[in-house]
Amino acid sequence: MRPLDWIVLLGTLGFIVSYGVWKTRGSKDIEGYLKGDNSMKWWTIGLSVMATQASAITFLSTPGQAYEDGMRFVQFYFGLPIAMVIISITVIPIFYRLNVYTAYEFLENRFDLKTRSLAALLFLVQRGLAAGITIYAPAIILSTMLGWSLTVTILIIGVLVILYTVSGGSKAVSVTQKQQMAVMMGGMIVAGFVVVSYLPDNVSFGEAVSVAGKMGKMNVVDFSFNWDDRYNFWSGITGGLFLALSYFGTDQSQVGRYLGGKSVAESRLGLLFNGLLKIPMQFLILFIGIMVFVFYQFNQPPVFFNEVAKSNVYATPYADDLRALEQTYTGVFEQKQEAVHRLVAAIKAEDKAAIETAQVSVNVLTEASKEIREEVKDLVRLATPDAEVKDTDYVFISFVMKYLPAGLVGLLLAVIFSAAMSSSAAELNALASTTVVDIYKRSMNQLASDRHYLNASRFFTILWGAIAILFAMFASMLDNLIEAVNIIGSIFYGTILGIFLVAFYVHYIRGNAVFIAAVLAELVVLYCHYFTDIAFLWFNVIGCACVVVFGFILQTMMGGKRRLKNTNYRKH
Repeated sequence: MRPLDWIVLLGTLGFIVSYGVWKTRGSKDIEGYLKGDNSMKWWTIGLSVMATQASAITFLSTPGQAYEDGMRFVQFYFGLPIAMVIISITVIPIFYRLNVYTAYEFLENRFDLKTRSLAALLFLVQRGLAAGITIYAPAIILSTMLGWSLTVTILIIGVLVILYTVSGGSKAVSVTQKQQMAVMMGGMIVAGFVVVSYLPDNVSFGEAVSVAGKMGKMNVVDFSFNWDDRYNFWSGITGGLFLALSYFGTDQSQVGRYLGGKSVAESRLGLLFNGLLKIPMQFLILFIGIMVFVFYQFNQPPVFFNEVAKSNVYATPYADDLRALEQTYTGVFEQKQEAVHRLVAAIKAEDKAAIETAQVSVNVLTEASKEIREEVKDLVRLATPDAEVKDTDYVFISFVMKYLPAGLVGLLLAVIFSAAMSSSAAELNALASTTVVDIYKRSMNQLASDRHYLNASRFFTILWGAIAILFAMFASMLDNLIEAVNIIGSIFYGTILGIFLVAFYVHYIRGNAVFIAAVLAELVVLYCHYFTDIAFLWFNVIGCACVVVFGFILQTMMGGKRRLKNTNYRKH
């Protein structure tokens, strides 16, 4: 890190936090604190929704995901635009008519208190875990790359987030996320231009894309159907749709963003804006990872991207084994580099036979490189058992730290910090809102003053922030971080979505039946997660379907149709 990088990083973060505190200072009541006085315009809502979803994990893990697995992860988002339309048409008007603070208030109107409390608790569990990962994921990577203490890095991120979230509540989250989103996308676009400019002079942008395609990385759409395949068109358009419906329709971290809109129209436009831009944004971030991959076809990549973990092996008796593997890796890379240049020449000449021959050579040598990398990972695991051997989350940040010029390194680190802060702030605000409104105010202390609930909201924001920081400090490294967050969400979201779908559309099913059905559905999802190989996106479909099916069966067993006791949700 050079002085200019520190100036850019600290200046960006200081401005965002200061602006958030100043712009939203002096929330006087719970309405303003939890809903931002319903003053948000559609573009603020749209950017806030996108920034909440685009955590630091997105900018750290997604390019590495593309580096290893190509573009197919973008299919995960194919169901999202459809979900935005459905929520805009059906969900938003109901929430506005009821004038709710959280999504779960609606469930008591429709069913009963225990169903509302169950949905709220499921949300608190999964979002509380995710909040810890949201802080931990960038902290462990940034601490490794910058040489900082992990504890210090976690505290920096966590305390900055708590500072402006406690100060201004929901409005502070939405206001700061506009600046954070500008930093995030601006930084990634600059990084994309830089990596393309670093390609060899004789390799055009189009030829770089062709090389990526010939090496199997431009796999944007896959129409083959496989239950065990996490990313294809069918899992994205169905499982992704259900996950998006759950996340944007029932998760308070997102519902809270659009409940603060000036009107139904503003909230709808904000969500549709997100639906329009989310896939292109993810495509861009994945494509940057693809360009980093192509760059490393002409410039030797590390045999292991976590340089700190690799360097620790040199202090063990396995140092000579690692040096031998690195030497072999260099030899294979030099052969592959020649084969890639032959592939580029064949593409330029449009010689199909030469393209196929070079493509075979490149793919064979690529597999040889992968085998060596696996041997290195095994060696790292053997030499330092506590080390994390999954290094794809380090691909992009390693490239940034090694190749980007002064100033841009600081900007890209600001991108990662901003993303961590934006998503964490929304999560803490949602956790506090749900705890106060759905648990504390409803079931523990119903007669306190508005000022008391405002102070309680601030207290629970700090409490959940502290819990997230503690979880981040003691969490062990997971697999790919972007997948880890989505897996945790998928375990719980399907059940929550099932409860809401029954509430909105299946008037036959009532409180007792849906409560038992939700408990059974969650048990089914947990069984699928621990004892089957079903891809996690399908958990959203399975959980939702189980709630509906079990609900029908249980309601029939309990006595069939009777007039709904709670119908206020249809009268407002």
